[in-house]
Amino acid sequence: MTFRPDANLDPGQVSDRRGRRMSGGGLAMGGGIGGLILVVAITLLTGGNLGDIVGGLGAPPAQEGPVGSQLASECETGADANERQDCRIVGAVNSIQAYWSEAFTASGEQYQEATTVLFTGSVTTECGAATSAVGPFYCPLDQTIYIDLGFFDELESRFGAEGGPFAEIYVVAHEYGHHVQNLLGLLDGGRDAGAEGGAVRVELQADCFAGVWAGNAADTGFLVEPTREEIGQALDAASTIGDDRIQEQTQGQVNPESWTHGSSEQRQRWFTTGLEAGNASACDTFDTDDL
Repeated sequence: MTFRPDANLDPGQVSDRRGRRMSGGGLAMGGGIGGLILVVAITLLTGGNLGDIVGGLGAPPAQEGPVGSQLASECETGADANERQDCRIVGAVNSIQAYWSEAFTASGEQYQEATTVLFTGSVTTECGAATSAVGPFYCPLDQTIYIDLGFFDELESRFGAEGGPFAEIYVVAHEYGHHVQNLLGLLDGGRDAGAEGGAVRVELQADCFAGVWAGNAADTGFLVEPTREEIGQALDAASTIGDDRIQEQTQGQVNPESWTHGSSEQRQRWFTTGLEAGNASACDTFDTDDL
């Protein structure tokens, strides 16, 4: 099992907006926000422009419909996390934030918790309105990670990922890597595209931070030591969402000049770097010529 069955979960770190719908005209479509949501979590599965999917920065439209959250009553222990996907996200968030809180404290800094929001179809954020086509993402303006759980099904069915619980947890850890970057003032490390560009360096560092957490996950008390098979699930997910592989599948050709997240090999290598080092100091992707 991935989670310790007797681990106590804190569902309060995850907000469940599944089942809601947006009112007020739906998504405010338009461009110009790509720089603000620099951090599309994994990548644009559509191969499109983030500005075409995320709306303007005005007040977000109200959301209607039932909250429908049963996380508080049904996601109480690690045993629940081993049985249910949404509870698994809760457990992952708890473990990831427990690690980073301790790491910040050890460095004389104070960690600020981020919230994870589960949604279906579309969601409003301080960064604008977004659809599921964006994939999981982090909004620095409200320090929140947004995930439509349907993304994991698409990752397997459309892009051929192996899937598995630890693949999903890797995605969550990558997003919290962006939150850590935001707290450390590293998120604006670069926005230029290209295989050596700043955007790729930001994303690879988030992958490395995800690996750092994975290397320390068992020490948080929520998970048992990840097995080789589970680490393999994370590495497979990292490979599946490499820019080169996404471009080859969606466009039939690879264009390194337009990369924003890094190649499959790069993403796997930087996750492994963090995993083996177990320390964020190994994740300086901005001061290296060997990406």
